[in-house]
Amino acid sequence: MEALLTIEVAQARILERVRPLRGERVSLDDALGRVVAEEARALVDLPPFPSSAMDGFAVRAADTPGRLPVVARVAAGVPVASPLGSAEAMGIATGGVVPEGADTVVAVEDVVENDNTVEIVARLQVGTNIRTRGGDVRAGAAIVRRGTRLGSPQLGALAAAGIAFVHCAVRPRVALLSTGSELRRPGEPLRAGEIYEANGVLLAAQLTQAGATVVRLPQVADDEDVHREAIQQGLGADVLVTSGGVSVGPHDLVRRIERELGVEEVFWGVAVKPGKPIAFGTRGATLVFGLPGNPVSSLVAFELFVRLALLGLQGAADPRPRFHS
Repeated sequence: MEALLTIEVAQARILERVRPLRGERVSLDDALGRVVAEEARALVDLPPFPSSAMDGFAVRAADTPGRLPVVARVAAGVPVASPLGSAEAMGIATGGVVPEGADTVVAVEDVVENDNTVEIVARLQVGTNIRTRGGDVRAGAAIVRRGTRLGSPQLGALAAAGIAFVHCAVRPRVALLSTGSELRRPGEPLRAGEIYEANGVLLAAQLTQAGATVVRLPQVADDEDVHREAIQQGLGADVLVTSGGVSVGPHDLVRRIERELGVEEVFWGVAVKPGKPIAFGTRGATLVFGLPGNPVSSLVAFELFVRLALLGLQGAADPRPRFHS
């Protein structure tokens, strides 16, 4: 009997056969979980102007400590036209444009305000509580790199940098097929020897979370003709994932029928428990995974091998799973 592959060797053989899919233009509203196909660069400086880091008063550091008249109020989004003069203060909101002439902001809780004047008791340093223009990001700087999977922090950064669209790999189209005469859909009555089909729901959820567009094929009984018809249909997708029927029993039809339909089996069996009887092959550009019928085994095999392939198809910089000790 041929020795079982290690997890690492099996993963390497899968990645050798993965080719990233083409890119497409995607709005930020639809980009969560997508993988960036082209580097996205900031359109503006962040912040785009010197801004106040807190509510307070814009002043000149040289005028502190001191008692200063408040000559204007700066709201966020409403800058003042006149510069700040010597020995003057301007009220300013968080995010407000620091007026010309001011070089520091004193926090509102650090002053005593009375009759439109503020008393500042401490000596301030130039630049206190001011966010300089471009202090976070300069226009033209990379916001996300190619191969990055977009989460909420990345989407927020892209939006702040003025980017409305990103180029992402298209979602892999995955055909999902559950096999077995004993299976019934949840909600249907069970007869003797039957069980409810759980893998379709479980794997469809995992596939969707991994960025795929899922096509659920009708589950099939242990019959050669219906197996062949369903598998042939599934081979038209980017990836075909089957559940059950990949062991060596008389009713395990999947691998033999796939071979008859031109699937080249790359490996069968990996040294992992549960999940050992996983099969992987290709037909043309289509990747073909045969997962065990046991739900836990199926889930383990998916996380170790199928997710890897899906992220690779989307161009992820590092598609391998993370292990935590």
